[in-house]
Amino acid sequence: MGVERVEVVIAPKPEGTIPDEFIRSENEQPGITTVHGKVLEVPTIDFSDPDEQKLIRQIAEASRNWGMYQIVNHDIPSEAIRNLQAVGNEFFELPQEEKEAYAKPLDSDSMEGYGTKLFKEFSDGNVTKKGWVDHMFNKIWPPSVINYRFWPKNPPSYREANEEYAKHMHKVVEKLFRLLSLGLGLEGQELKKASGGDDLIYLLKINYYPPCPRPDLALGVVAHTDMSIVTILVPNDVQGLQASRDGHWYDVRYIPNALVIHIGDQMEVHIYSSLFDLTFLVFV
Repeated sequence: MGVERVEVVIAPKPEGTIPDEFIRSENEQPGITTVHGKVLEVPTIDFSDPDEQKLIRQIAEASRNWGMYQIVNHDIPSEAIRNLQAVGNEFFELPQEEKEAYAKPLDSDSMEGYGTKLFKEFSDGNVTKKGWVDHMFNKIWPPSVINYRFWPKNPPSYREANEEYAKHMHKVVEKLFRLLSLGLGLEGQELKKASGGDDLIYLLKINYYPPCPRPDLALGVVAHTDMSIVTILVPNDVQGLQASRDGHWYDVRYIPNALVIHIGDQMEVHIYSSLFDLTFLVFV
């Protein structure tokens, strides 16, 4: 297969152990670096608040002061989110050979497809460190950039669930960009136009974290910022999302059906590039 998947590598290991390449250094191990007994209360914003000026102010302040916040009452049906998570789960439960049919080519620079390595791996002594995660990456908008070669045909509802979710996400993105623009003191459509307008690319990444016998030693995804303009996370009820605040790592409070908004590097560095993209992360 050419690439070792996390769920395959760990299968033959003795109970309670993980391979050395997944054990992080002490300054990264969540068992050591996490502030225990305290959950990070990032701002929570009611996206349906009829007071638009209040909403603009809350989003601007949360984006500026936190770079991360949760929105509730966003009008994406719970069923659409459940269906998206369900097809992700079903895909990762398929036999390994069937999943490999959608693997990203080893010689390709494209992010699309079934894969394992995403962030730059580094060596600690003689061991190359890896993240405890496999993933599926698809472009889901606009139609001109979609490559169905990387869209699984099994489960049969994979495409339908993704397209239904993207349809609802359009409305969230349009509203979020407008509010962010107004919060920056711009006209309502300026941020969307600067981000590519109707050609803004939506990337969907489904993260799969196999059960880990030593979660105190491993990281699903290493500490990072997001390269996109905005990342919208759809978490599940298994706690794993963390954020750094004032030099410390905290678990982020899980709110059912909330969307977690991350301000990406491209927004932070400069908002005038036309090379923006938008990433959605789904946890299964």
